[in-house]
Amino acid sequence: MAVIDKLSIGQFRNLICQYITPSKGINLFIGNNAQGKTNLIEAIYYLGHNRSFKTKSIKEVISFNYDKFQLEAQVGDCRIRFEKSKIKNFISVNQQRINNTSRLSQILPIQIITPDKGFIVNGTPKNKRSYLDWGVFHVKPDSAKVFKTYNKTLKNINTLLVTNKENELDFWFLALAKAAAEINKNRVKYLQKLKETTFDNQAELLSPLIDPLNKFDYKFSSGWPKGVDEINEQSIYQYLSKNTTTLLKTKYLNYGSHKASINFSLNDKNECFLSRGEQKALSIIFWLTQVLFLVNLKINPVVLIDDLSSELDSKKINSVLHYLKAIKVQTFITDIGHNLSTINNIKPTIFQIDDGIIQPMK
Repeated sequence: MAVIDKLSIGQFRNLICQYITPSKGINLFIGNNAQGKTNLIEAIYYLGHNRSFKTKSIKEVISFNYDKFQLEAQVGDCRIRFEKSKIKNFISVNQQRINNTSRLSQILPIQIITPDKGFIVNGTPKNKRSYLDWGVFHVKPDSAKVFKTYNKTLKNINTLLVTNKENELDFWFLALAKAAAEINKNRVKYLQKLKETTFDNQAELLSPLIDPLNKFDYKFSSGWPKGVDEINEQSIYQYLSKNTTTLLKTKYLNYGSHKASINFSLNDKNECFLSRGEQKALSIIFWLTQVLFLVNLKINPVVLIDDLSSELDSKKINSVLHYLKAIKVQTFITDIGHNLSTINNIKPTIFQIDDGIIQPMK
């Protein structure tokens, strides 16, 4: 079970030197705009992913007039520490330097939803794959090696296609087919288990998000053309071999596991025809079902929610918070329109953020 017992933040955006002791339940951070609420969420996300969800530039997250940032968290028996500058990176767990981000993700599994990231229904295939593969990794950690093999193989194939080295393709086609079939098996199995979780008694707590009479469904889209059995290594290899001439003309592989997606529907209506409100609600149901699935496997992720009040009304917010309280996951949520009466019965630990200064409210 992942719980952040202590959190220290230094020179991360406008959070110059902060130290907090969050509760194991719901932690609510309130404050006016541009005070540092999202920066806090971003810092916690960084601890579990070794990257920001807002930018790829390290210099953007370092506080003005400083040359590095520091993050530190006590998670159970593990002490995670970051020290990063524009030229130097140091990450350690229990004072032992690590270079493997997947190690961080195992210690501190983090699930996030923000106005910019998290609403995957009618979202981009890339965002859908990101959420899907996050779940697959935590259920089956060794899947990270398969993804690494697939991506390396795909890069080699595209290089050979650009340089017209047809005689070298067959070896890499075989390697790609093997990796792709395994990736697809893991994804299909995970989504099947996720659907079973959707009908769990605890998942019924989310019924206020959408009419329970409505039929919410989602299907895996493998990224391969119709006629290709995505979990059959031989079927994938035969497709690649038969289409070598076409691939040499296009110069890249335009099908495969790197093009996979999830197709959502409600009452048999495709996601693109749903209202924005329905898309938001279904995204949250899918997202929180993933959290419940991992909780049932004793892999309790830390949940980050940024500015939920801009996306949902008070009734739906209450539903989400009751759900998170019921499944007992540590949650960090930024302000919900300052309407504290909305969550009084949840009894969160409340912090005030003012100009980058975080203080517990009494």
